[in-house]
Amino acid sequence: MPSIWRPDLPSSEITPEGLYLRRRDFLAGGAAAATGLTFGLAGCKPKVVAPPAELPALPGATKPGPFGTAEPRTPYKDVTTYNNFYELGTDKSDPAANADRLKTRPWTVAFEGEIAKPQVIDIDALIARFPLEERVYRLRCVEAWSMVIPWVGFPLGPLIKQLEPTSRAKYVAFTTKLAPDEMPGQKTSALEWPYVEGLRMDEALHPLTILAVGLYGRVLPNQDGAPVRLVVPWKYGFKSIKSIVRVRFVETQPPTSWNRQNAHEYGFYSNVNPEVDHPRWSQANERRIGELRRRVTLAFNGYGNEVAGLYAGMDLRKNF
Repeated sequence: MPSIWRPDLPSSEITPEGLYLRRRDFLAGGAAAATGLTFGLAGCKPKVVAPPAELPALPGATKPGPFGTAEPRTPYKDVTTYNNFYELGTDKSDPAANADRLKTRPWTVAFEGEIAKPQVIDIDALIARFPLEERVYRLRCVEAWSMVIPWVGFPLGPLIKQLEPTSRAKYVAFTTKLAPDEMPGQKTSALEWPYVEGLRMDEALHPLTILAVGLYGRVLPNQDGAPVRLVVPWKYGFKSIKSIVRVRFVETQPPTSWNRQNAHEYGFYSNVNPEVDHPRWSQANERRIGELRRRVTLAFNGYGNEVAGLYAGMDLRKNF
């Protein structure tokens, strides 16, 4: 049976999307063994996971960037132990439990496609290329929970301009690392691997869009998408792809993982829109992690003044 949303339903009780989509396999029996899916199912007692050891500080990480919110920040422990990162497991506690398997050095990011200057950049050289700043952004997940996270990173736009996109570059496609031995979730069929995402060029160039390499002034924990992830704060969290290894500039709209998995429920744009419900629960309100009362969801996650103009004239119900 599909999940039934109710206002007091904690997101920890929502069946993970990949498991829901494979429910017939589980009813038939034997699917977990066949796919290697060993992560806990919804309703099982979650693992108790300690926050990671203190990670190194990032130089310049306390310089405040623009657009930040003054709302209370979600505690570091919650940000690092309650995660959606299916490559490391489908339960919220799995990414922290499996984080030490992911190797983030050496690491390079390839920039390819419709650009004049294709290149492969070592992650540390990439971090050194741009001044780091702190961006305190809201993160809104499609499961109707949210956080406020002090990301450390730099805007994607200046990097794109250095790569000199051609006139044919209309979209930017991102790819996550594929390493099943390090990312045990990739041994399952929860999604088609590797994880892929995409933005329209004007979305990627928008000054709100950043590449994050840390949070709370320190190196980005593996369970939060180390060593580099996208953060697009006006879209649902799954658009902010983690552990990026490839960025490709393309002429046509690229495939994205959740849209490919279930286009009826996950559109390409995935802007936070309280008026467009997920088929199995409302998006009109959300549960901020650490708070008891639910709060009203803001259009574009509260960043409408900055980004609404990108979608002028578009039907945001059709283009969800």
